[in-house]
Formats: sequence, C-alpha cells, structure tokens
Amino acid sequence: MCHVLIIEDEWVIADLICDYLGQIGAMSFDIAVTEREAIDLAALRRPDVITSDVRLIEGTGPRAVALIHTQLGLIPTIFITGSPSECDPAVPAVAILPKPIASPALLAAFAMARASLKR
Repeated sequence: MCHVLIIEDEWVIADLICDYLGQIGAMSFDIAVTEREAIDLAALRRPDVITSDVRLIEGTGPRAVALIHTQLGLIPTIFITGSPSECDPAVPAVAILPKPIASPALLAAFAMARASLKR
C-alpha cells in the first residue's frame, strides 16, 4: 500500500497527480493546499511518498517538506513546480519536475520513490 501526500494549491493539478499515481500503485492520498495543512496531514498519517509544489497560497512546499522530514524522518519527495529555480529542498529530492506535468517523467520519478522505500 502506498499513501501519497500531495502538497499543491491548484486542485486541477492535484487531481491530475492523483490520477497519474493511482494508475501505477498509489492507493490513498491526502491533499494539502498550505504549508501548515501539509505538516498537519503528515502528522495524522505518515505518507510513503510526498509530491510538492514550491509556491503555495500560504507558505512553501520545501519548508513544509523540511519540517515533515524533521518530525517523521526522510520520505521520498518529488517536487512539481512552475518555478523549479526557486526549489531549494532541505533534503535531496527524488526529482524536481517542471509544470506542466509530463506524465512519463512523473511516473518515472514515482517509480524511483517507491523503489527507495524497499531498501
């Protein structure tokens, strides 16, 4: 079973990520639109994989991910953003993908993230 936390404030994009990842094995999702909501949702149910935008309506994805990692340990993370140059992840990311999302790139990054869980 693979639970994914999607940190994304654009619902259309969040739904698209759910659709893509659900087709290749993600079983459940939480969607956060703010930095605080992402941290709270991760505390309620530890994700196996995180996808995160950089700019959010409140806060940033990289800050949320850094705090989640501090609280829960390292979790494979894929950043999906329209501003990749602003992505300064506190820990290494599986991938930093530009928007618009290219399905093959997202699926490949998710496969790498899931493979890292099995180690």
